[in-house]
Amino acid sequence: MDGVTTAGVRATARIEARDDGRGGTSLPVLDGQGPLAPRRVRGGGSEARVMLVGAMSGPLGGDHLAVEARVGPGARLRVGSAAATIALPGQAKGEARYDVRLDVADGGELWWLPEQLISASGSELSVSARADLRGGARLVLREEQVLGRAGEEPGRLTSRLTVRRDGRPLLDQELACGPGAPGGWDGPAVLGGHRALGQLIVVRPEFERELPAARPLGEHAALTPLAGPAVLVTALAPDALLLRRVLDNALGDLT
Repeated sequence: MDGVTTAGVRATARIEARDDGRGGTSLPVLDGQGPLAPRRVRGGGSEARVMLVGAMSGPLGGDHLAVEARVGPGARLRVGSAAATIALPGQAKGEARYDVRLDVADGGELWWLPEQLISASGSELSVSARADLRGGARLVLREEQVLGRAGEEPGRLTSRLTVRRDGRPLLDQELACGPGAPGGWDGPAVLGGHRALGQLIVVRPEFERELPAARPLGEHAALTPLAGPAVLVTALAPDALLLRRVLDNALGDLT
């Protein structure tokens, strides 16, 4: 149940998109409580657009936040956020959790484009994003993480991203950064001293005919084809602005 406990806030936002039968997309479910407030905004064409608005600070230590989005056949949904999410230390002990669960039916399309997640000093956050796709589902998913605000050390951040198509994994990877993470996370084999990291995964049925080839995208980014109609772009940058520029350029080339 959503609410506030002595261990922190429990809150879930739910979004469901369906083909409205008139060339557009309806949102029969658009619900959120506590710090998660989904709002429909003006879209274009057949696409519905939703903005996640932060109604409270967080996530704080002990909080457990979740977002669930379902896209039906023929529906098109684009989800963004109004501002960056900042993980902060809280009065409750223990790490905070932020879970994202995405489900896209055959013929559905989802663009998941939130703003950056910032891991502030002293915070402990575990992020999990899982996307389940079926058949000819389309997905654009972007993750951006910034380790520490200006001039501060990061908190501890653990992030896992899983994408499955018809039950088979396209991607399943995890990264831990900050105090308490396995040694070497900031070394040349992982982040190399950078403080902004991002991923972009694009799944398109057209890639079954011609999958983009692996290639570097500048000095600290690369495109990698996956075992299916999908590609992954991974990028590092000294700051969030440069990271977004790299990922936006890659997205423009892929869609």
